Amino acid sequence: MKPTKMRNKMIYRATYTTKSKQLGSALSKDLHKKYGRRSVRVIEGDSIRIVRGEYKGVDGKISKISTQKNSVSIEGIKKEKTKGDKFDVYIHTSNLVVTSLNTGDKWRMARLEGKDPRKQPKDVPKEKPAGEEIVKKVSKETKEVKKTEKKEDEK
Repeated sequence: MKPTKMRNKMIYRATYTTKSKQLGSALSKDLHKKYGRRSVRVIEGDSIRIVRGEYKGVDGKISKISTQKNSVSIEGIKKEKTKGDKFDVYIHTSNLVVTSLNTGDKWRMARLEGKDPRKQPKDVPKEKPAGEEIVKKVSKETKEVKKTEKKEDEK
């Protein structure tokens, strides 16, 4: 199969989860140094700068995300119809650079900083229930008794 056909399948016939992962934008140089990543999935509230297209150089915040269009709407950027109505302009995420992140999502920030949010910090020791030590002592004693009984049976 031709590479263009395969690429089109992957982009245009992708599942919603895959399309959601395709909504990534490059990080600015400062954020790239801080987090050690080149790109990140954009969410509402991220501040961005448009790098290419009609609105090149415009800064703003993401107001809406469209997974079907693979693009985002930015606050303050609207086009006007001939009748005077205004509508949002959607810009593809590959034409954006993220200048500051929305830090409201703790899961996302933990992933960016290289921590696994599912794991507990290793510094905090887990507390053992009080009865657990007693059970261990009793089980050791019963094992010793069984061993001595086996030795006596063998004799």
